[in-house]
Amino acid sequence: MNIVCLDMEGVLTPEIWIAFAQASGIPELRRTTRDEPDYDKLMTWRLGILKEHGLGLREIQATIETIDPLPGAREFLDQLRTLTQVVILSDTFEQFAKPLIAKLGWPSIFCNTLEVAPDGAITGYKMRCPQSKLTTVKALQSIGFDTIAAGDSFNDLGMIQASKAGFLFRSTDAIKAEHPELPAYESFDQLLAGIQAAL
Repeated sequence: MNIVCLDMEGVLTPEIWIAFAQASGIPELRRTTRDEPDYDKLMTWRLGILKEHGLGLREIQATIETIDPLPGAREFLDQLRTLTQVVILSDTFEQFAKPLIAKLGWPSIFCNTLEVAPDGAITGYKMRCPQSKLTTVKALQSIGFDTIAAGDSFNDLGMIQASKAGFLFRSTDAIKAEHPELPAYESFDQLLAGIQAAL
């Protein structure tokens, strides 16, 4: 039995932190897992910038409400879900993901959670498990699933490489150059065809 594991940001939706960097006028927040492989380092750095600027969950959620899925993402996901089981594996947070998941038709998502003070300041974060995407793929395999995975960033490589088929989607030139063995697609039609062939 197959299950497709997809990253969310960069694959199905725009990057939340890039959108918030534009909305807040803080260009440093454009840095994502495409640029920084160490997620803990990246998040600690982000939280420091938020604190410095007096920004919290409310401001980020206001930006997220304005974000729509990437063009064609909802249709791609709807078509894919007629063929096989799909789960979104994301290093985002429950407090960020909900409006985007609603716009995608409520697919299943496994993500993390933020620690938020009563005044809305983000004081920390709790990862669901270490190396959450790779750990989840291995857990799914342990209960009888063959996994097929797609993502765009450093933190997706583990689940892509551990799966029976894996794809880079709209990734960076640097990641594609480092991993020429991974098929790299730019359109949802290409990705759907690749997944169908693997099924």
